[in-house]
Amino acid sequence: MANKATKCCFNHFFRRFSTPAIPAYNLIPKAYTGPSIAKTDSLKLNHISPVVYDLYKKPLIIHQGSMQWLYDHEGRRYLDLFGGIVTVSVGHCHPKVSSALHEQIDTLWHTTNIYRHPKLYEYVEKLIAKFPGDLKVVYLVNSGTEANDLAVVLAKAFTGNNDVISLQSGYHGCSYGVMGLTSTQAYRQPNISHAGFYNALLPDPYRGIWGGCRDSLSQVPDACSCPGDCVTSDKYAHQLSELLENSVPAGRVAALFAESIQGVNGALQFPKGYLRKAYQLIKSYGGLYVADEVQTGFGRTGDTFWGFENQGFTPDIVTMAKGIGNGFPLAAVVTTKEIAAAHAQAAYFNTFGGNPLAAAAGKAVLEVIEKENLQENNKVMGRYFIEQLMELQKIHPVIGDVRGKGLMLGLDLIKPGTKEPMSVDQFKNIFETIKDLGVLIGRGGRWNNVLRIKPPMCINKQDVDFSISVLDEAFKRHKY
Repeated sequence: MANKATKCCFNHFFRRFSTPAIPAYNLIPKAYTGPSIAKTDSLKLNHISPVVYDLYKKPLIIHQGSMQWLYDHEGRRYLDLFGGIVTVSVGHCHPKVSSALHEQIDTLWHTTNIYRHPKLYEYVEKLIAKFPGDLKVVYLVNSGTEANDLAVVLAKAFTGNNDVISLQSGYHGCSYGVMGLTSTQAYRQPNISHAGFYNALLPDPYRGIWGGCRDSLSQVPDACSCPGDCVTSDKYAHQLSELLENSVPAGRVAALFAESIQGVNGALQFPKGYLRKAYQLIKSYGGLYVADEVQTGFGRTGDTFWGFENQGFTPDIVTMAKGIGNGFPLAAVVTTKEIAAAHAQAAYFNTFGGNPLAAAAGKAVLEVIEKENLQENNKVMGRYFIEQLMELQKIHPVIGDVRGKGLMLGLDLIKPGTKEPMSVDQFKNIFETIKDLGVLIGRGGRWNNVLRIKPPMCINKQDVDFSISVLDEAFKRHKY
């Protein structure tokens, strides 16, 4: 009788706490020959900057990658839902991108752009074909921070104005030059403050003072359902106009920077129509609109190649990075000939911008996106993913908001029955369990309570189903 009861209890426990089966994948990882965890602990403690921190209680040593999969030093496989912070676009070590780099590395590494080399021109021709209107001039740089820094210079050079506006909780880099653009307190050094940078009220459909509806399959509960522009977009735009009329010299603004969907802030979308109205406002005050496509570009949102194309206007400047090189250091700024001409008032040079290796990688990435129809995959898999997340939300009250578009999604975790962010300790426990069950996911948001889902764009339905099973199991294992 006791054995029967014990077996019954075991079966009940197993039903409650089970490990979802990871999809099959035909690759045997290479043997790991690097330093031990203990050795990396010592090196990190003594020689790596303390701003570099471990995401997990038990640190991961990532040893190898293949498409949507990553392997640790012990050979364990993980589904990558974060893509190296939205950077691995077409897949880890994608064979076509790897082949292009291997071919180029045996031909020419570096000359700087004082000489012409073919890969630079081949790549620029392909990249510029992806842009509408008068966006015809490309600057190639090395990171998103560098791209946004250059965009500030371009806007000030062209307009002759100094003041720059961005949105609260936005992230545009953390160098000295763009720290004023980044309105995320966690990235602001306490003794660095720039004059001439302003942060406008965040138009947030979930926690914002007027709420709103957004361009997503998932809406905030009890949100409006406006057929066109959201009724709240005028209210948020009015707050931007108040900033322009009170804090900036009349008609003397240089630029407004905005992400099409805020990435670091947990895939936060704005009420429908807001960005177009913000564009119209900034233009009427003499400024330029800069679209930060560092995370939303290259088809990630599904419907369009660039996030701004969903908004009904063409920016003056576009910045991009991350997925542009599938993990290879590469970024770009695209603008008009008129704006670029104003920049020619002084010399400009970038040692590594557009180097042969980066150009070869960038060109291969564009070719893979086209050949493998990854924009459409983002649309289809993104829709399926968000539908399944919405089902999870129905059974787990810890999920306050499901949001996003394409394969740029976020789950805002809360104290059930409120919109208060989940406690840091609870979030970390769930985050750790998701990893232990075989999925690597991102975290973000103002309170670090948002699960960020931005995987390589090659994921399939089986991967989504596995992810949902893991999330479901992780939520079941923790009381909230």
